[in-house]
Amino acid sequence: MAKRMALTVIVTVAFVSILGFVKFRQIQTAIGQAAAFQPPPEAVTTIAAVEERWPSTLSAIGTIAAVQGVTVAADLPGTIDKIGFDSGKWVREGEVLALLDTRQEQAQLAAAEAQQELARVSLERMDGLLNEHVVSQAEFDRAKADYRQSDARVGEIRATIDRKTIRAPFAGLLGIRHANLGQYLSAGTPLVTLQSLDPIYVNFGVPQQSMTTVRPGRDVRVAASDAGGATFSGHITAIDSVVDESTRNVQAQATLSNPEGKLRPGMFVQAEVTLGAASNVIALPASAISYAPFGDSVFVVSDLKDPKGKPYRGVRQQFVKVGVGRGDQISVLSGLKPGDEVVTSGVFKLRNGAAVLVNNKIQPANSPKPKPENS
Repeated sequence: MAKRMALTVIVTVAFVSILGFVKFRQIQTAIGQAAAFQPPPEAVTTIAAVEERWPSTLSAIGTIAAVQGVTVAADLPGTIDKIGFDSGKWVREGEVLALLDTRQEQAQLAAAEAQQELARVSLERMDGLLNEHVVSQAEFDRAKADYRQSDARVGEIRATIDRKTIRAPFAGLLGIRHANLGQYLSAGTPLVTLQSLDPIYVNFGVPQQSMTTVRPGRDVRVAASDAGGATFSGHITAIDSVVDESTRNVQAQATLSNPEGKLRPGMFVQAEVTLGAASNVIALPASAISYAPFGDSVFVVSDLKDPKGKPYRGVRQQFVKVGVGRGDQISVLSGLKPGDEVVTSGVFKLRNGAAVLVNNKIQPANSPKPKPENS
């Protein structure tokens, strides 16, 4: 019985040992295969780095504002007796926009003018009597004061009538009318907006570190997608005297020519300020840049060797310093040399030393002035 149990134990130990050895060999083989495994090359597109000369510029988001813009309102309360404009029309300076009912003031004016005439006649009579020493100087002075008072009353009523004639304070484009014929307007009730469109302002923020280079007189180019892709030129006319504490930006204001009125107050635009002489940069498609907190980089295609010394086409990660953008392009200030073959698409799936397969049949957008299909 003991011999049988010992034999069973020996057989079991031998079987387990053989099984363990087989598994050990299998694991070693799998590790060797994994170490020797080479992932297939990633398909990418590339572009040859070319040095270009770009002007030194600063891009900013701007808002259009009118040089002169007001909401025309009633100065005094009254009922609209006449409307002399149409919504959205161009008006000249001083053109009558609306008349308020002045029948009561006209009646008061007639009474005041009659009183003024009586005071004038009385003053002339008193002047003659004073020369004949019939009346005293005090009586003459009282008649003179009555005349001046009646004259001032006439002027006051005429001013009231004039204030009920609503005129355009300057030439410009009218908005939509907010009042109707026969409507009673309280003092300050809006009637219509009026905007002067040529020239026109664009306001934009400038980082405080760029304040020394952004000065009055610098050229500015403005592009608005809502203006049919047109660009407008002007120059900086004013820099704000304070820096915004929340954004650390200072507001700059440029004046633009807007003869066709394509730019309207409140529009969003892209402003580009020319800072000085042009500089040499390497322009790449924006898709070529890999952004990361520790630095921006690109992948450069070159001839590499695997651990066994076998050559292959792979990429090396190259950190770069990027500058401003222009359309689909980003300027690279340092880190690349002209002629470097840079990956332009598929950078998100690459790592340093990865094998690649270049296929440039379809290239990413790379235009300094792109035009959207539905623009």
